[in-house]
Amino acid sequence: MSYKTLLTIVTDPKAAASQLETAIAIARRREAHLDVLCLGVDRTQTGYYYAGATAFVQQETMDRAQEDARAAEVAVRERLDSEDIRWGVDAVVSQIGAMATVVGLRARFADLVVMGRPYGEGRGPEIEAAVEAALFEGQVPVVIIPDGYTSDMPAKRVVVAWNQSHESMRAIRAALPVLKAADLVDITIIDPPAHGPERSDPGGQLSQMLSRHGVHAEVSVLAKTMPRVSDVLNRHVSDTNADAIVMGAYGHSRFREAILGGATRHMLEMAEVPVLMAH
Repeated sequence: MSYKTLLTIVTDPKAAASQLETAIAIARRREAHLDVLCLGVDRTQTGYYYAGATAFVQQETMDRAQEDARAAEVAVRERLDSEDIRWGVDAVVSQIGAMATVVGLRARFADLVVMGRPYGEGRGPEIEAAVEAALFEGQVPVVIIPDGYTSDMPAKRVVVAWNQSHESMRAIRAALPVLKAADLVDITIIDPPAHGPERSDPGGQLSQMLSRHGVHAEVSVLAKTMPRVSDVLNRHVSDTNADAIVMGAYGHSRFREAILGGATRHMLEMAEVPVLMAH
């Protein structure tokens, strides 16, 4: 498997500059086709308006969303016109509540979705909704690019967060093109259960599976010496000078992640390298 169709979703061309540059670089490196979905967000919430204002407000917000989508499309086309990669641009309008369908239908035909951080200052809820739509409805791996990153993701050392979950295994399978190209893959396990199925050889079977794909893998077993798993992972990434992280996404329900936080959310907020994840 290789990544031959990439998708990135743009709501604000300025805010999405890093992810677009990275998507272009990855498409060139892998000789892939890049699809860009320019999304205008209709933020109408009819329950909050006085009687009689609904139709006017709906039309106004729809017009604004269409203008945003067209402006993003113009900016993206201007950027891509000079590129030698294969690309396509589409502009649509969607309410946040309908984004799962709008994004999911396009993401399901991509091999990889490239997005910027969904959390942090200046990020609207539509970015998080787009990422989740790609993961859950599109069933496609998503790579989250840290702010300012514009490289083609030449990951030479990759940290794989392994906790024996279905999500982490799906992420590893989806990341095989990246793992096979790496010089070293670090299978990282934090506080493996003493009575789990891998108690005698944590990460051993995964390492064997990857080695049969030509992946040079080693296993790191770490203690949870910090309050959050994501903190331990990020410190390990920094200590080992890793170029990327592969991990499962949203092991708990999305509602619980949103209310209580979790490894996924904290990782996407703090990671300084690309994070490739799948659910």
